[in-house]
Amino acid sequence: MKYKRILLKISGEALLGDQQFGIAPEPVQMICKEIKQATDMGAQVAVVVGGGNIFRGVKNSAKIGLDRASGDYIGMLATVMNAITLQSSLTQMGVGCRVMTAIAMNQIGEPYIRHRAIRHLEKGRVVIFAAGTGNPFFTTDTASALRASEINAQAMLMAKNGVDGVYTADPNIDPTATKIDDMTYDDIIKKGLKVMDTSACDLCRQNNIPIIVFDFKKEGGIKEILEGKKLGTYIH
Repeated sequence: MKYKRILLKISGEALLGDQQFGIAPEPVQMICKEIKQATDMGAQVAVVVGGGNIFRGVKNSAKIGLDRASGDYIGMLATVMNAITLQSSLTQMGVGCRVMTAIAMNQIGEPYIRHRAIRHLEKGRVVIFAAGTGNPFFTTDTASALRASEINAQAMLMAKNGVDGVYTADPNIDPTATKIDDMTYDDIIKKGLKVMDTSACDLCRQNNIPIIVFDFKKEGGIKEILEGKKLGTYIH
């Protein structure tokens, strides 16, 4: 394998399926099968899942009249709901799994402790990091880059919903948009590409963690990346 330990970032929208809100069983099963395939290969897999399928912090906060911090905390709770869903599905598939939360929820998951998380990974368990960084004003992209750095991940995989990499513009809107197969961290920051938060990108750059943006709907995609095959966009 090219990568022994990875962090997989899944957007909350990826769990929507054909719904406008909530969690659909089909994408959950599909994502968990891909994760199981990776662990069967011997890879150590950590996961960060967003909460946009349940609550959109900035957008929904403005509509309801919440302050930004309160909205972000609600968004963190949404990521915990998604994490428990993935844990349940993985457990049913026979994959050992632990949810670790940045906000104390002892009845739901373990508190995040770096060395304990690494130990779980070494024992072959999937670790799902929930509740972002535990602080408002930080996105799950930043949480992903932070956790990837803390656990010494060899790569961060960003699973996109229906987009197979980074494009010069939104391919769903601009038909002239072209895919970029290989790029640097600086390209994202300088060109203002909305792949991830610039703070998350900068954190990966500081710790030399390559980022691979790919379409999670591609069957066997994670396996191909672990084997070193070119898939999606490689950011380094």
